[in-house]
Amino acid sequence: MRHVDVLIIGGGPAGISAAIWCKRLGIDCLLLEEQSQLGGQLFNIFNEIIDYPGMRTKNGIEMQREMVKHFVEMDCLYEVNTKVLFIDERSKTVKVKKQAKKQEICYTYLILATGSSQRKLGVPGEQQMIDRGEVYSASADGERLKGKTVAIIGGGDRAFEGAHLLSSKAREVYLIHRSTRFKAREQYVERIISNPCIKVMTDTEVTAIHGDRHVTSIDLESKNKEYKNKEYKNKEYKNLLVDAVLIRLGVAPNVDLIKGKVATAQNGLIVTDDVHQSSNPFIYAIGDSCTTPLFSSISSSAGQGAIVAKQLSSMLNI
Repeated sequence: MRHVDVLIIGGGPAGISAAIWCKRLGIDCLLLEEQSQLGGQLFNIFNEIIDYPGMRTKNGIEMQREMVKHFVEMDCLYEVNTKVLFIDERSKTVKVKKQAKKQEICYTYLILATGSSQRKLGVPGEQQMIDRGEVYSASADGERLKGKTVAIIGGGDRAFEGAHLLSSKAREVYLIHRSTRFKAREQYVERIISNPCIKVMTDTEVTAIHGDRHVTSIDLESKNKEYKNKEYKNKEYKNLLVDAVLIRLGVAPNVDLIKGKVATAQNGLIVTDDVHQSSNPFIYAIGDSCTTPLFSSISSSAGQGAIVAKQLSSMLNI
C-alpha cells in the first residue's frame, strides 16, 4: 500500500497552492484530481480576472495555465483521471480508481480541496439537457444565444449579471425566481427590473424542462399571479417556450465523500478552525468545501492552501 505524509484531494487553486507549499516545505505530498487536467473551476471563468495579486489574466483558462506551469516546475507529485471512491478516516486510507484499476493510499494527513458544484433544479429533463451539452455561459455564449429566447433561473448576482449580459443579445430574457426576495445586490436588481428587454417572474418555480434534441420549453408553477413586470400581472404561466435555460442557483460544496466523517454546517460546508483543521485532527479542508460562497475567491483558496501546508509542516516536524 502506498503511503504519503499529506494527501490532497482536488486540483483547483486551493489544492494546487497546498501542493506547491508542501513541496517548498519538504513535505511528502501527493495530489489527486478526478478530471484529466488540473484547474478545477478555473475552466468555468470566461471573464477577465483582475483581482488576483500579481497575475492579471483574460480568463480562467489562462490563469489555469500559469498555475499548472508553476505547479509542474515545482515538480509536485500528482495524478489526474483518478477518482476517489471512499475515505476510511479510521484507518487513514483512501480508495481510488484510475483507468479501471483500484488501489489504496495511506495518509498521515488528508487535505480536502474538493471545491463546489453548481446547484441543480432536480426536475425532469434537467440532466438530459446537461448531458446534451446545453450548458451556457452568459459572458462566453452571447453569440450562440443571439436571437434566442432564454430563461435564467435564480435570484443572486450571477443570475442578474447573466440576464444583463444576454439582454442585448437574446430575443427575450426571462429571469425566473422562486421568491419575491433576491440575493443579488440592489444595484443589479434595479438595473434588471428597469430593463424592458428582461421579464422578471417571481414566486415561480420551474418544474420540468422539455426537449429531445434541444430545449424547447419549460413548465412553470406560480405561487401567486403577481409578477414584477406589470404586463404579467394576473397572468398565469404553465408552459413557456424557450430555446435555452441557464441555471444559476448558486453552488453546493462537494462533500459527499466526507459526510458523516467530519462535522459539517447546515449549508453543507465542512466546519474548520483557523488553520482549517476539521473535527477530525488528521483531516483539513480548504477552498469552496469549507468557505461561504460570499467569501469564496481564487485568492482566499490559494491562501488557505498555504496556511494548511505550513500547519502540517509544523505538525510533521514535532
